[in-house]
Amino acid sequence: MSDPLHPHLLELAQEAARRAGELLRDGRPADLAVAATKSSPIDVVTEMDLAAEKLITDLISEHRPHDGFLGEEGASSEGTSGVRWVIDPLDGTVNYLYDLPTWAVSIAAEQDGETVVGVVAAPMRGETYHAVRGGGAWATGAWDGARALACRPAPPLDQALVSTGFNYVLEVRAHQAEVARKLIPLLRDIRRSGSAAVDLCDVAAGRLDGYFERGLHPWDLAAGDLIAREAGALTGGRPGQGPARDLTIAAAPGVFEPLQQLLEDFGAWHD
Repeated sequence: MSDPLHPHLLELAQEAARRAGELLRDGRPADLAVAATKSSPIDVVTEMDLAAEKLITDLISEHRPHDGFLGEEGASSEGTSGVRWVIDPLDGTVNYLYDLPTWAVSIAAEQDGETVVGVVAAPMRGETYHAVRGGGAWATGAWDGARALACRPAPPLDQALVSTGFNYVLEVRAHQAEVARKLIPLLRDIRRSGSAAVDLCDVAAGRLDGYFERGLHPWDLAAGDLIAREAGALTGGRPGQGPARDLTIAAAPGVFEPLQQLLEDFGAWHD
């Protein structure tokens, strides 16, 4: 039997993501500037990242004052309820800074350490993706109602379209570029959207056959990983491990295994 708490958490996550997405879409100033940097001078935070995270945490705290938080822009509290919210208020900040459309709001709810709800809102696409553990993955958009998501049937690896991302630490980026150079001749092609949350949802929606990236944080992948898994994708990291900062992979069954082996052979998790 599903937990009756999960629909409530989903509804709250959807409302928070919708409001934050509207703030980011409609409130983006024409003179948007960098408010701070993180891992390197090109890994940026804008004033809108901070405003969106505050909106999300304030809304959730109003309804669930005893929950914990882990947010990219600093929200961190343990809570006492057994529920923790893992939040990326603006995944794809550099895209947003340049007014490119591929960015998203990512909100996941963990219960006793396990992700049970995930919502990713992509306002410039007009789409929102969501999943509850054991309930499948769904999307709303320009069509009527919610549409069930399912990853693509696996093609041969040389016909697989795979996405990746690059770290903002220059030495890591150079190694990632070398891994991509080795992979490209073995795949249909490689894409790079600039948003891990969107890439994971595109695997779920059958728009990509696979995705991999090194250097992700929990807030980058928590919601999208659940959505991908509930759509039938396999997710993990290095062989025998789950998605982690060393390596995150999501792909259709049949693509996941050979892609994971190639990434291991190429040392995709190395400095």
